[in-house]
Amino acid sequence: MQYDVIIVGAGHNGLTAAAYLARAGKRVLMLERRDVVGGCAVTEEVDAQLAPGCRVSTASYIASMLRPTIIRDLKLGSYGLRMIACDPGVQAAFADGDVVGWWSDETSMHRELERIAPNDIDAFFTAEKELKRLAAYLQPFFLEAPPDVHARGLRRISEMWRLYRRFRGMSGKEISGLTRFLTGSLGDFLDQRFESDKLKRLILSNSLYGKHGGPYQPGTAMGLLFHLLSGGDAGQQAWQGHVIGGMGAVTQAMGAACADLGVEIRTGAAVQSINSSSGRVSGVTLETGDVLDSGIVVSNADPKRTFLQLIDAAALSSDFRRDVQNIRMDGPAGKVNFVLSEEPQVNGMPANRTKLQRSLFTLIPTLQEAEDNYNASRRGALPKRLWVDCVVASNADDTLAPEGRHMLTCFVQYLPYQPGNGSWDEQREALGDRVTELIGQYAPNVPKAVVARKVFTPRDLEQTFGITEGNIFHGDISLQQMFFMRPLPEWAQYATPIIGLYLCGAGTHPGGGVTGAPGYNAAHTILRSLG
Repeated sequence: MQYDVIIVGAGHNGLTAAAYLARAGKRVLMLERRDVVGGCAVTEEVDAQLAPGCRVSTASYIASMLRPTIIRDLKLGSYGLRMIACDPGVQAAFADGDVVGWWSDETSMHRELERIAPNDIDAFFTAEKELKRLAAYLQPFFLEAPPDVHARGLRRISEMWRLYRRFRGMSGKEISGLTRFLTGSLGDFLDQRFESDKLKRLILSNSLYGKHGGPYQPGTAMGLLFHLLSGGDAGQQAWQGHVIGGMGAVTQAMGAACADLGVEIRTGAAVQSINSSSGRVSGVTLETGDVLDSGIVVSNADPKRTFLQLIDAAALSSDFRRDVQNIRMDGPAGKVNFVLSEEPQVNGMPANRTKLQRSLFTLIPTLQEAEDNYNASRRGALPKRLWVDCVVASNADDTLAPEGRHMLTCFVQYLPYQPGNGSWDEQREALGDRVTELIGQYAPNVPKAVVARKVFTPRDLEQTFGITEGNIFHGDISLQQMFFMRPLPEWAQYATPIIGLYLCGAGTHPGGGVTGAPGYNAAHTILRSLG
């Protein structure tokens, strides 16, 4: 066979897997259906006609948990990857004209809390230290396969030892705390710990992105831990950063690293099917009809697309296909990207904030509003009070737009995957209008400054990026679909029921976000299987 490995989909996890496999001497072919590599981590023009040269991170928009190991191993800095830390990492704007930042510097954060939550200062720093300690216990699991609870014999003993080794330093109090955060509700945690509504909403604004469930539903406290994992080339806890050149610069650097390692990358090469015979993978067939053979195929597509669309149903058991069908997807989020003629002038933004510090502002509902909005979206309704996370990307990176233009990218939740009345084709621009109007309540100059706008509903994310039901994480990140349950309990080790077929996307452990971890883990699993 011409290739040792064929990888379906050139998103960041596919690129990561390709690089490690090629570095180990494998002949790797990557196939990407779009004309650009990167998957959801791409930088593109919002509207080439109305605003030529104005680019933005189309889908994924902030770097947070990209694994430092991957940055170093692939030498991404030498391929132009540059990231600037966000500080404050989160900044919430409120209807009363107040703007509150969540600072990495303890002195700055103490000063902010003295102003908005004087009775919560000690409780905040106590909770933050506790959360960082617990997150550190989860950290090692990111760059290794999840525990194999179905292992037998000596391997089962090895897996149990691995678990013990990771948690042997934990006190009983910490074990109880970790269990509480993995299973409890974010709303209950915040209500029990803090008095200040603004502080609760500030913490909410960074803890529940893209996940099913309002803040009072079980399992939502887990987001507190995941956003305190390390990131950036320095491996700093709770790190978030702007990528110079947009998120596409991450995947362009990865693509360049792959090319130098000998990976062949084909864009505009949509895979029609993953082929198998007698329970073993044999290659792929492209939509052009071309057949490419390989004894190993790695799918960077989500589990539903991989198993229900790309593989012949006869190659999988009916029980397995049913389990795949039951993976919860129906993405609850969308994006709205703007080109503006003016920088947003947010009410109450402190005059001493630098241009970089003005690049973030989140329009966050109360905890109860967020709960009500999620429930409304589950009924197919477009909530009255949307949750909108705004990044003025051009404030951090002036290469994204020519002089006189400003780039604003907005993450929006909670949205129904399928509106209860009509379709997203009918309601897409209404969503854009709703987001524009809401931003205008906090930054009055924005509505009249809109030069161009592009709205991505959950259906648009599905159609543009090939992610089933528009779920940005390739499957909900609830506890029942995490760790050794992801994507399915007996198939959480990147291998699949078809020998030689592996998964490497966000639908596998440890989940979504631009981390590179699933691709790293999948590649190392494959290399171990090859001896």
